Amino acid sequence: MATSSDTEILRDVQEYYGKVLKTSADLQANACVTPAGPMPAHVREALRNVHEEVALRYYGCGLVIPERLQSCWVLDLGSGSGRDCYALSQLVGDKGHVTGIDMTGEQVEMAKKYLDYHMEKFGFQTPNVTFIHGYIEKLAEAGIKDESYDIVISNCVINLVPDKQQVLQEAYRVLKHGGELYFSDVYASLELSEGVRSHRVLWGECLGGALYWKDLANFAQKIGFCPPRLVAANLVTVQNKDLEGVIGDCRFVSATFRLFKLPKTGPTERCQVTYRGGIPGHEKELVFDANFTFKKGEALEVDEETAIILKNSRFAQDFLFEPLTEKLLTSGACPVLEPKAVITDPFKLAEQMAGVKSGCASAGGCCGKPKKC
Repeated sequence: MATSSDTEILRDVQEYYGKVLKTSADLQANACVTPAGPMPAHVREALRNVHEEVALRYYGCGLVIPERLQSCWVLDLGSGSGRDCYALSQLVGDKGHVTGIDMTGEQVEMAKKYLDYHMEKFGFQTPNVTFIHGYIEKLAEAGIKDESYDIVISNCVINLVPDKQQVLQEAYRVLKHGGELYFSDVYASLELSEGVRSHRVLWGECLGGALYWKDLANFAQKIGFCPPRLVAANLVTVQNKDLEGVIGDCRFVSATFRLFKLPKTGPTERCQVTYRGGIPGHEKELVFDANFTFKKGEALEVDEETAIILKNSRFAQDFLFEPLTEKLLTSGACPVLEPKAVITDPFKLAEQMAGVKSGCASAGGCCGKPKKC
């Protein structure tokens, strides 16, 4: 099969999401409907308040609703029917704002159709949501200015764009210093074959454009983001024998990462941090990523990278920072995170989670030697 040009890929994706798919039940793989893990009660309530038709046209591979959202300006890359935007609208409040941008006209119109419904339901006199028809790799053309957002989110959309580095570059440009890109997407265990990369259905199913997972860290470093922080991961399955044959030995995972854009500062040392509590929905503990969970009132030693992120982001007010005294360093009173304990591989995390439920953690199959899965 001949390689599709970037323009042809974008056109095919627009047709797939605008005309072929009517609801998430039409999907042939679970990449775009991978269930998220447990969510706070206030997030569940926010999602329940979204109109049923908007929710039915939702295609995503995770939960992209981060913590401490009050009064934030949030940009949703590939907002689709607007489900996540309307959920976020309630959480940022009337002093915050949510902008959704999507290249598929039918999806944008679906989102706009229920704007008045949601604003009235949420009790906002002035809408705090805007939807734009445009391309996520061309945010400047859509009128989105430099350093204008606190948070950028994306839910299983970056894989649909051929030039992923440009998408990340644009996200970095529009983020304020201290802001973050919090996003879920699909990643491949191998560099994709030409047969997968040129397959129209696999592109629409979020697999044909999946990034080799190790490339994310390379892109982040080139652009200026801090190293990616893995939050959650789930294995992707394909319910179509023909598509399995095209995919071959490559495996896929849906994963949520957070990338921070930090101001240029001097070196930061390891330190001890104590979570103050108080973030809505996370009063007792804050699960920051797959490696760090902060419990209210409990001191924890963090590495230099984590320290600089907490100190220079919207989370600074939620932590007490203390230097490591010589006594702490020698007494072992504060838990030390060894580098080897940090999980960065989304496949490893997904397999750990799946192994508990399916018993597939033994050698062989999709949790050991790669095979068709």
